[in-house]
Amino acid sequence: MQTIRYGGDYNPEQWPEETWREDVRLMREAGVNLVSLGVFNWGIIEPAPGEYDWSGLDEVIGLLHEGGIGVDLGTPTSSPPAWLRKAHPEIRLVDREGRTLAGGSRHGVCPSAPAYRDACASIVEQLAARYGGHPAVELWHVHNEYGWANVECYCEASTAAFQAWLAAKYGDVDRLNAAWGTAFWGLVYRSFDQIEAPAVAPPGVNPALQLDWKRFSNDEHIANYRLQREIIARRSKAPATTNFMIPNCEGMDYWRWAGEVDVVANNHYLIAEREDHQIELSMSADLTRAVAGGPWMIMEHSTSAVNWQPRNIAKTPGEMRRNSLAHVARGADGLMFFQWRASRAGAEKFHSAMVPHGGTDTQVWRDVAALGRDLERLSGVVGTDVAADVAMLWDWESWWALELEWRPSVDLKYRERVEAYYAALWRQHVTVDFAHPEADLSGYRLVVAPSSYVLTDAASKNLRGYVENGGHLVVSYFSGIVDEHDTVHPGAHPGALRETLGLWIEEFHPLREGEELGLDSASGAGIGGGAAGRIWSEHVRLDGARAVAHFAAGPDRGRPALTRHDLGRGTAWYAATALDGPTGLNDLLATAMEAAGVERPQGIPANVEVVRRGGHRFLINHTAQDVQVPGGGVDALDGTAYDGPVPVPAGGVVILADA
Repeated sequence: MQTIRYGGDYNPEQWPEETWREDVRLMREAGVNLVSLGVFNWGIIEPAPGEYDWSGLDEVIGLLHEGGIGVDLGTPTSSPPAWLRKAHPEIRLVDREGRTLAGGSRHGVCPSAPAYRDACASIVEQLAARYGGHPAVELWHVHNEYGWANVECYCEASTAAFQAWLAAKYGDVDRLNAAWGTAFWGLVYRSFDQIEAPAVAPPGVNPALQLDWKRFSNDEHIANYRLQREIIARRSKAPATTNFMIPNCEGMDYWRWAGEVDVVANNHYLIAEREDHQIELSMSADLTRAVAGGPWMIMEHSTSAVNWQPRNIAKTPGEMRRNSLAHVARGADGLMFFQWRASRAGAEKFHSAMVPHGGTDTQVWRDVAALGRDLERLSGVVGTDVAADVAMLWDWESWWALELEWRPSVDLKYRERVEAYYAALWRQHVTVDFAHPEADLSGYRLVVAPSSYVLTDAASKNLRGYVENGGHLVVSYFSGIVDEHDTVHPGAHPGALRETLGLWIEEFHPLREGEELGLDSASGAGIGGGAAGRIWSEHVRLDGARAVAHFAAGPDRGRPALTRHDLGRGTAWYAATALDGPTGLNDLLATAMEAAGVERPQGIPANVEVVRRGGHRFLINHTAQDVQVPGGGVDALDGTAYDGPVPVPAGGVVILADA
């Protein structure tokens, strides 16, 4: 990409042909240079098995090409035609309770069904043969939102595929029994065909079985993607992608997906009622950049309200621009919306669009066109990196395992701690990279592990080596407890991190709902005084570490609540409770960052976002007041030069290019 790609989903089949030329004219007016096309038109281009009607798609692709607008050509396999479901009822999705789901929507199909895969291969072969060499096709959009509604299917075909997947993974059923710990409750298998999918059952289904089922389900979707990508690659040189849903699709392990796509693309929609939704957006963008290993693109976001939340609140003036430029600041080289023109019929007719129901005499349209002009001036950021000294560990498998049944507390939620630590860093204007626990961490001054319940032996050795070689590590409670099979590491908790943290845990003490425990700061530590912990307490025994703060109440009164362990040339910090607030989590992270030498912008309000990408500094004001940000530079959009503090208007964005 030489310029930022800008546009959205285009669904011309919903509109009369006379609208198509008007659409192309308006796209040019708004600066649109790429549209996603054909994502949901399987039943239109193949109205009956083996019968094809390309007339509409040929016409639209031709018009877009004449208008200088590139095509991100979709394969329509997320919405199979009604004739396929009728001819092959075995492709219908079966939920965890054994119910076969009806049609009338998208995604209601089993990803393991042979008839579905054959039909996908057939339609993609036809598309690739017809359009693989077309100069308008710049990108292939394979499927749509893998795992959105059919992340798992519990039909007979899925069960058989799961058994084959397990046989390939373990080779021998005795190895599976050992890995899964099936001696417990006598749940031993003598052959792979005895293993059932973990559908609704009495409580206490083997967690190792459940984890492998989730891995299998993820891999089935990857296999479907590969099938289509390989067909396309034989006919087209254009890159291929699919749209991820980071971080809101728990069932897809995007670390495993990253190497499958040529371009990482993500869908992100604000949870409108969250007061801190701008922070969740930033977290999504940072995590997507980590999965991509560099620049990426937004495949879908919204100009205003969506249609599927309990209360679909419209965006406030300037919010769409802030959202869009925050994605760019954090690595996006493409900004696409769902969708170009608001639908009049169907389930998403109340979803906002680039051209709303009110047409071009609307603020949304004016904002869309203005954003297009801004993006044309920002080509200098394309392909550049985002600067970050801090990494946060993220592992989908740890998320899966932590939230299975029968954990010490129902309040143990993966994203709760990740978002708490991320928000504290965001409010201190610290840009975060995310990393897998086994990734190379040597380039970061500080690594934070907010919720690493699962840690493999390789990951634990990686973290210890990072600290010994001069890194600084912050770990939150209930981390390093089990391996990849949900088997407790040998010895006292936290087995995978015991030596790195210089402590061991004699007993977990989950707290009651709403309970808080005060903390007392150790003399001279400057941390923890006046702070309180929630959710969790534990009996920490020091073994090389020293206490930074103690519990002032509760079952562990007087025992360590925060610790520090100097190991090799680095330091490992541990929080034995859920810290929040300025005298708790903020203090811990500020102290760790100071020790690690992490530089932080000073004198800036907490809700003003500051991100450096390439030679640009993005200043995004999420407050209702004008602010002054220290430093200078040249405004990349209007050329204004600043020698001193930079004014950023309320709700506004200023992008500074290095002089």
